[in-house]
Amino acid sequence: MSRQVITETVSEKEGGVRLDRWVKRRMPMTQGELEKLLRTGQIRVDGARAKANTRLEAGMSVRLPPFASKTAKDADAPWSAPKKPNAKALAFLKPLILHEDDEMFVLNKPAGIAVQGGTGQGGRHIDGMLDALSDGEHRPRLVHRLDKATSGLLLIAKHPAAASRLGDLFHSRDMDKIYWAVTVGVPHPPAGQLRSWMRKGVGDEGRERMVLGAHGDKVSKHAVTDYVVVSTAARRAAWVALKPSTGRMHQLRFHMHELGTSILGDDKYETRREVPQGVAKGLHLHARALVIPRKSGKPLTVQAPLSGTMKQTFETLGFLESEAGRDPLELFV
Repeated sequence: MSRQVITETVSEKEGGVRLDRWVKRRMPMTQGELEKLLRTGQIRVDGARAKANTRLEAGMSVRLPPFASKTAKDADAPWSAPKKPNAKALAFLKPLILHEDDEMFVLNKPAGIAVQGGTGQGGRHIDGMLDALSDGEHRPRLVHRLDKATSGLLLIAKHPAAASRLGDLFHSRDMDKIYWAVTVGVPHPPAGQLRSWMRKGVGDEGRERMVLGAHGDKVSKHAVTDYVVVSTAARRAAWVALKPSTGRMHQLRFHMHELGTSILGDDKYETRREVPQGVAKGLHLHARALVIPRKSGKPLTVQAPLSGTMKQTFETLGFLESEAGRDPLELFV
């Protein structure tokens, strides 16, 4: 707790961050406590009153009053200071880094490790190891998530300004995302766009999953996925490239199931088709490529090579990565 009024200048690495998140990093407090300080004018931006969702710009000055929360804990503060790096975590993460610059790390996440902790996820997860990649000032932060069983590209922001920019890009149509999947059976037609309304529900087996929703339903979300069949193994399986325009939970798995050709190894969205013999176990879904707009110049394209389950099954079914071409977007032109 500070015992006096402090005026702090917003750094380049925190430009674009919401005011409430910026303040909570310095003064752990509940959202209600923060709103009260804003209403009473105790927190100000460039001398003026501001709202919690105000986007800060580098060089702005923020007035912070003396304050000590009665309920909030340090852990409630986004972008809390990094902890002491863990050598084992660094040894695990470093080989996964495909790209690093002043804004981000791009990792090639293996299948089988959770991105975040939670029920049934066990003790180790990517988010819990990110202190190891810190610059000592800011703890790196996840920009998006992948299912535990999905392999491939995971975008990590190095500082708050990067998280704000990259997060906005990732959830817009300005950043292209390409996934590869192996399906049970061959989608028909071999290329197209899938559009549907989807919502959380319960499957026949009693487990939570996404189900068909309806336009106008408040809990339903619109989902759009472009797909192209790259190669087939007779009529038993297909290698499919997927390009989602929206980012709904289980969107790609749900859409392939709705098409009648579930992703191989998906025990939540299964279709009644015979599974090819001799293929590897596990979900066959891989976050293959990201095309990330930069502040200036050409977009950054990062591609994740196959490994584990996907690589084994490609070899078994005779799929060659070269069939997709060098440009990950070429298939969708």
